[in-house]
Amino acid sequence: MSVTALPTRPVGQLLRDWRERRRLSQLELSNQAEISTRHLSFVETGRSRPTPEMILRLSEHLDVPLRERNQLLLAGGYAPAYPQHGLDEPELGSVQAALRLVLSAHEPFPALVINRWWELLDANAAVGVLTAGCAAHLLEPPVNVLRLSLHPDGMAPRIANLGQWRAHLLGQVRRRADDTGDERLRELHDELADYPGGARSTLPPNNVVLPLRLRHECGELSFFSIAAKVETAADVTVDELTVEAFYPADPETNSRMRALV
Repeated sequence: MSVTALPTRPVGQLLRDWRERRRLSQLELSNQAEISTRHLSFVETGRSRPTPEMILRLSEHLDVPLRERNQLLLAGGYAPAYPQHGLDEPELGSVQAALRLVLSAHEPFPALVINRWWELLDANAAVGVLTAGCAAHLLEPPVNVLRLSLHPDGMAPRIANLGQWRAHLLGQVRRRADDTGDERLRELHDELADYPGGARSTLPPNNVVLPLRLRHECGELSFFSIAAKVETAADVTVDELTVEAFYPADPETNSRMRALV
């Protein structure tokens, strides 16, 4: 279990930051949490010390991630409520087995498991089709799949619609950074934004999803992706897991992937 760093600001200020991030007034949040606006104001200004139950209740209504809920509890002088185990620890054995099942069942199409910062935790064999030709230094753990995608030594030279895909990925990072207030995500966004990319263009009228169009020696491969999370997570690591599965966006990609993998 990892140790959570101690916060440097009072819990009331942190709760106010989350409320403002969610664009809620004190009245709206107090109604949702079924507490008085006066009490919420006292909590945010430090005039009243919230109980751990109150912190968790407000966190629930503010949709605060589990990692940050632990931070709020520590800021309030309480122990963290949510454990954080490594994916290879026995406590997460059933989760890891389920993830492996999902990855294997998705072949011959690519699927991967990433954490909050888009670091690669696991993948099936078909992901090798996506990463073929990428520089070795980008494939050294921990592999960041966004850096791998947009770096000039990574997949970027093979992405036919780099401008569209780059804008999509940057938007994802920016939204997650705004939702979580995670400075590490903001730094990742700034790094990715500095990479060169093609001009952004609009999708043709008949497209219903944004595809990843990847040049390959067998011909162009076109994918769209579906992401899934564990909605009942009670562990920080599990809460931050995402399975991203790529599906063929056209019959040609379907046939080529079945021949390749």
